[in-house]
Amino acid sequence: MRRRRQTVDELLNSLSHIQTSWKDQHAEGVTRVIDAIPKKAAYGLPDIECLLEHDFEAGLTAIRLVLELSKDELSLALKESLGPGGVGVTRYRNDRGAYLASIERLGVIQAMQELVNTPVSWRNVLIERLKSGRGSAIKGQARGRFLEDFTEAFVERVFSDVGFDTRCRFVGASGTSTEKADFAIPSKQDPRILIEVKAYGATGSKQTDVLGDIARIADQKRHDTHLLLVTDGSRGKLESMTFGSWSTCRIRALSPESTPRRWHKNWKPTSVNSAETTDSDSAGIWCHVEDPDSLGDGMRS
Repeated sequence: MRRRRQTVDELLNSLSHIQTSWKDQHAEGVTRVIDAIPKKAAYGLPDIECLLEHDFEAGLTAIRLVLELSKDELSLALKESLGPGGVGVTRYRNDRGAYLASIERLGVIQAMQELVNTPVSWRNVLIERLKSGRGSAIKGQARGRFLEDFTEAFVERVFSDVGFDTRCRFVGASGTSTEKADFAIPSKQDPRILIEVKAYGATGSKQTDVLGDIARIADQKRHDTHLLLVTDGSRGKLESMTFGSWSTCRIRALSPESTPRRWHKNWKPTSVNSAETTDSDSAGIWCHVEDPDSLGDGMRS
């Protein structure tokens, strides 16, 4: 067999792009569902039921596109409305009336009427492409930044007298290693409190990413440094997050009307599964502490 050596330039010049199509079997099903939607001035629940009847997954995707929601956003909205029991085709078949009512409350009928009866130009097409590409990432980043700014306003008002560092690398228990955290109080050199902010749906803030980041902080921090997680989303999403053997304390649910000075007054040992939320859009603060009673009076007022 004759052997031949190829140069790097020859290898690089032989490279070519892999041509792929965006349309898979599911996309084809969604396309069929969309093509079957009749154009009319007004829609009702029977039209929504028709979308889900022949191909549930394709119909649900079409509904999601009408509402301009991601798969996770629609799933969370339905869980909030329907409660425990899943949000898939089995739930739809077993409780069709409640399922359709939940979708209706999301505003899909009005959105479909406006969408179908709005003239579209090539400019609209380009804007939609921008929205689905770069716009999706910007939306996630904006959500994360909003929650960080929201949290910083509280931290500033509560801890301005002792100081704090933001978006820093704090010095760990060994004194030689560091790890990232959003807030270190009173300083990154010797923090007594660490706060990590994770907005669900923001770039890089899926459930596994949240738990991984929190685990790395917990591994690096001193045992007497308290770790708080500020997050958004629904009770169901928080309940599904497995915190292992951590002792978890609920401080409060935060909303724009919350009083920062009340943060530390209601320390109450609880478990994630029994925690209550006051508002599905509020930010929940959770605290990883080895001993809830170790928090001194200075931390409670």
